[in-house]
Amino acid sequence: MNTASSIIGNYEISTGKAEVVADEFRSDAYVLYVNGVPSSHVSIGRPRDLDFEYMRWLAAAIEHFVDAHLDPARLRVTHLGGAACTMARYFADVWPESRHTVVELDDKLASYVREWFDIPRAPTVKIRVGEARRVTDSFKPATRDVIIRDVFAGETTPESLTTLEFFRSAHSSLAPGGLYAANCGDRSDLRLAKAELAGMAQVFEHVAVISDPAMLKGRRYGNIILLGSDTPLPAEGSAEAAALAKPLLAGAVPAQYKDERWTREFFSGANALVDED
Repeated sequence: MNTASSIIGNYEISTGKAEVVADEFRSDAYVLYVNGVPSSHVSIGRPRDLDFEYMRWLAAAIEHFVDAHLDPARLRVTHLGGAACTMARYFADVWPESRHTVVELDDKLASYVREWFDIPRAPTVKIRVGEARRVTDSFKPATRDVIIRDVFAGETTPESLTTLEFFRSAHSSLAPGGLYAANCGDRSDLRLAKAELAGMAQVFEHVAVISDPAMLKGRRYGNIILLGSDTPLPAEGSAEAAALAKPLLAGAVPAQYKDERWTREFFSGANALVDED
């Protein structure tokens, strides 16, 4: 890993340009921009420092699910979308015996982040270069426990990662009862989130969402976390939902967990996207 000051700057990568900018408020912390879009925040030596609020929401949801239903010592997590591997660093620190595969499209970026940041080595964190949909379609059945989709081209997720066929591939690759968690960037009409949930609900027995109140009410562009599993997700009013709500409310941008009943009403009438579209 390079010295702190030496990594700041602009870099040519396979898909365009990357820039590393120092965090003005924290020592040894950086923001990675990919083609002008903030893609990761990394605090060297502090893997549990999650600066992006949606990553804190993902972490809360996944930790709650794993603690309730899975074995951290045998946990296999696939991260579709790599950038600086922030979430893989985080979970590898939370569960040291877990194994992570990060799928990153850009081979030069994958090499750079290994050089710049303190990403655990394989087999703890393995970076696989490839296009996320093709890689997902190649997964063998029941070979992973959690899939995290956080892939963006600019400010939107590639359509090939939002279709019914993609959800079927992800579902097939999960072990029985595993968890699919996606970061959906959407505008105020929430059309994309509803379409994705309509597709997910055809594949996963249970669905739920997490976001901040303004986003859920359609007041702005932002992030909404989509959850799918064949294992029941916490129901409103339950002790499990209350336990999940605590970390979601603790951050600088408080978020709400919405259970399956709310979620199905939310996307009612939406049509799932399919590859032919």
